[in-house]
Amino acid sequence: MLGGGIAAWLLLPDPRHWAAAMLAAGAVGCAALAGGGGGRLGRAVAVGAAVLALGVALIWWRADRVAAPVLARAAIVAVEGQATAVEPLPARALVRVTLVALRWQAPVPDPAPRRIRVNLAAADVPAGLSPGATIRLRARLMPPAPPAVPGAYDFARVAWFQKWGATGRGFAPVAVIRPGEVRADARARLTRHIESRLDGSAGGIAAALATGSTGAIGEPDAEAMRRAGLAHLLSVSGLHITAVVALVMLVVSRLLALSVRVALTGRVPLLAGSAAALAAIGYTWLAGAEVPTIRSCVAALMILAAIALGREAITMRLVAVGALIVLAAWPEALAGPSFQLSFAAVTAIVALHEHAPLRAFLSPRGERWPRRLGRGFVSLLVTGLVVEAALMPIAAFHFHRAGLYGALANLVAIPLTTFVVMPAEAAALALDAVGLGAPLWWVAGQGIALLLAIARHVAAAPGAVAAVPAMPAGAFALMVSGGLWFALWRTRWRRWGALPFAIGAAWALATPPPDLIVTGDGRHLGLRTDDGRVAMLRDRGGDYVRDTLGEAGGARVEGDDAAPTLLSDLPAARCNRDLCRIARGGREVLATRSAFLVPAARLVPLCRRADVVVSERRLPRRCRARWLTLDRATLERTGGVAVTFATGRIVTVRRARDRHPWVVAVDDAAMKGRPARYRMQAWWPMR
Repeated sequence: MLGGGIAAWLLLPDPRHWAAAMLAAGAVGCAALAGGGGGRLGRAVAVGAAVLALGVALIWWRADRVAAPVLARAAIVAVEGQATAVEPLPARALVRVTLVALRWQAPVPDPAPRRIRVNLAAADVPAGLSPGATIRLRARLMPPAPPAVPGAYDFARVAWFQKWGATGRGFAPVAVIRPGEVRADARARLTRHIESRLDGSAGGIAAALATGSTGAIGEPDAEAMRRAGLAHLLSVSGLHITAVVALVMLVVSRLLALSVRVALTGRVPLLAGSAAALAAIGYTWLAGAEVPTIRSCVAALMILAAIALGREAITMRLVAVGALIVLAAWPEALAGPSFQLSFAAVTAIVALHEHAPLRAFLSPRGERWPRRLGRGFVSLLVTGLVVEAALMPIAAFHFHRAGLYGALANLVAIPLTTFVVMPAEAAALALDAVGLGAPLWWVAGQGIALLLAIARHVAAAPGAVAAVPAMPAGAFALMVSGGLWFALWRTRWRRWGALPFAIGAAWALATPPPDLIVTGDGRHLGLRTDDGRVAMLRDRGGDYVRDTLGEAGGARVEGDDAAPTLLSDLPAARCNRDLCRIARGGREVLATRSAFLVPAARLVPLCRRADVVVSERRLPRRCRARWLTLDRATLERTGGVAVTFATGRIVTVRRARDRHPWVVAVDDAAMKGRPARYRMQAWWPMR
């Protein structure tokens, strides 16, 4: 219910609706107490309603608490600031720097952000640039970008809660006014040490397993891991925390057992568990304390406490407490795929292993090791399939892709990582203190090479990844609700969870992919072809634009080296340097594709014959399409647009009267100085 209140705040548009949701929850709670007759059901409903209202208030308070100025529009600026974070990205030859305590040189942007993030080319990074350093540079800054098209990643929301007022690219020279810390933090030192021991993506994966830093993993290898369903191995989470806790408990308990006096006290498990708890906390800090790591650390601490108290450790209460702690500290995490994937996987595993038939199947019994091994193999396979089923709707909603062979890949990759790569890496790090770690680094490197080979083979298999267009939020909500219902009940009532899940899945599958996708700036559009690809308007759209348009349109997944499909190459298209015309789905689309102005005498007749007109510029008033005109003025109000011709469905990034703070901050800054009449019209929904 706490998550439901947070989700309600994110979905509802403005403060009136947020307040109404809190009041409605309060009314339901009061009615339950008044009419419940003092029974358990009435109290449960009242508590649930109160916690839902608390969720709305919590995320509302959090959004106001982190409020900071946001840059109004793109600008090239000169700025001086203190670096609070310096994150190398070797695979991209970049260094990402977060700056605070900013001092702007004229002209000063209005409003002036207080915290920015810039990327520097690795070759431009001067000596002395480390956390705490004060630097001066010129940079091209942009406001944090909203979703380019419906269903795309909302960086503006993420940046708001991180207090980033602008992001961009810095230019050489970068002057260090005051050097930072001479010694880098432990995480950075360990990351650099691991990357120096193994070359390329192998070093990046080894660093990710130890510190959570993924900057050295090449993009082709990272994409192969994602397609194979192995990307969770690159985020320090339950698997990694479990391995560390188990290894520390094993080693410490064996060492303590060497003392007869200590062993006879019966406190070896308690002392070993305490050492494992300290190791889990230290590993969480070392890995950057991301949401999956914190959740896994909390779960590990609760398991150790349950073992110390003689209680059953793996229960849904474990998952609930971990979720409450994360949401209480970072309520905005609920909207991110990291939180959803992490908790969905753990919830599915716990619900599965609480199921009585499976518990009976896995219970210890006197049998030979081949049967025990086979039983464990079946358990791992069933668990993998259940987890894949739980994660598939979330991956489809956020990433518009669904992996089909992830369970089989994880069947090999998880034992390989847990029992070969991570122990070899840990031992190699320990032996590096005396210069004897090279043989074990070779073992870890071979294990990672095998892991990458599995990822590449699975990713290249036919049908390994299925493209899924952006699904309606209602369909996703039904599937999540059904999954939670099915997981939380222990009686036959749980079967009813299959109904909303099936309805949501059918709704998502029945939603046709959009025929036309237009980015919020109007520069790029994608048109879905008959063979399932998305054709781009501009020849130089780039990989990011191609991926964004393709994912939103549910385009057929192709290799990374595949040439983009261009609108001008389609037989039905009529394109020149400035314009493109094409008929699709019974609609004629006209789009401008250059920065040159087309004479109105030629453009207006073409507009009037077209059903849809798309342009990055503000078109003349006479240039209006028969159905839909998406020029600069319209797209400023709507953001990116997705259109389905057969049904006439139009989905926009921006919603009418959306008053979430990351939207209001940019709008208020951009509208400053404009006529009042224009400021009012900017809030009108698209007609």
